[in-house]
Amino acid sequence: MATHKLLLLAGDGIGPEVMAEVKKLIAWMNSHGMGTFVTEDGLVGGSAYDVHGVAITEETMAKAMATDAVIFGAVGGPKWDKVPYEARPEAGLLRLRKDMALYANLRPAVTYPALADASSLKRELVEGLDIMILRELTGGVYFGEPKTITDLGNGQKRAVDTQVYDTYEIERIGRVAFELARKRRNKVTSMEKRNVMKSGVLWNEVITALHAREYKDVELEHQLADSGGMQLVRAPKQFDVVVTDNLFGDMLSDIAAMLTGSLGMLASASLGEADPKTKKRKAMYEPVHGSAPDIAGKGMANPIAMLASFGMALRYSFDMIKEADMLDAAIAATLDKGLRTADIKSDGTKVIGTGEMGDAIIAEMAKLAA
Repeated sequence: MATHKLLLLAGDGIGPEVMAEVKKLIAWMNSHGMGTFVTEDGLVGGSAYDVHGVAITEETMAKAMATDAVIFGAVGGPKWDKVPYEARPEAGLLRLRKDMALYANLRPAVTYPALADASSLKRELVEGLDIMILRELTGGVYFGEPKTITDLGNGQKRAVDTQVYDTYEIERIGRVAFELARKRRNKVTSMEKRNVMKSGVLWNEVITALHAREYKDVELEHQLADSGGMQLVRAPKQFDVVVTDNLFGDMLSDIAAMLTGSLGMLASASLGEADPKTKKRKAMYEPVHGSAPDIAGKGMANPIAMLASFGMALRYSFDMIKEADMLDAAIAATLDKGLRTADIKSDGTKVIGTGEMGDAIIAEMAKLAA
């Protein structure tokens, strides 16, 4: 059985608490013949700044580049609001994404049957929801240059951010979208703002040409990003795979997140280019939720997004589809029993803590594996 190396970067706030549940699951899987995982811990974000004065060290970056997958918790919190901009906790996350060239960010929005009423939308709109938001992660306005604030005098300043995309960046994220759709419901919706942005014009042209050249078997539609956001709230189940740029993907994936009832439920994967020889991709898996410093250390955090992120690692990095499906089923079964952390509680359910939720999910895994 192959040995899989994992770098665990728990980070700040509730990160260490939810990562502890992943460690429990890994230990259980190792002891039950469901993979051989070797893990190493590292510091990132505010916790790294407190020890090293930077958001991530060169040594930790080297380990991230060499491992099979990075499992990431969360970074940030008011404690580090006054640190230098280049050392802010989020800089560690951005460095990982940039240096590992993790250009494809996969954010599934799945509504578990037991949580359909937790959404702000009507049950019939979200029950059975299963969509994938695919966000380009290393280009666009977040990384474009110039990025400046200039003093114009007379109390006036000018801020500039640059939205920039090259053909190859759009093609490679488009290719991921079409390949994903072929394994799902065979539909891709591309979103941009071609009516007001030149980058949107190019995005539309490149995706259209790629589709015609290589993926005619997949249904393709185009929507303006603002209209797409409205449609995500109006009729979300019309979508399968949504592919979009860095800025719009940031916003649209959070809209999709709330369709499911809680940010605490959502996993994500960030993938790089496949190695031509090994076919392996550099990859990082992280929950969509933040560090939630207000509940850190209280044992209240919802570990489901963190566990589901590890499930995505099983699926996309290690091709352990059976085990990934088993974990998804174990999470659903736990929720069906009425067990909830505080963020997803409702009438008639039992509120439990972080560790109890992790234990309950592993217990369901054990039943499914028996």
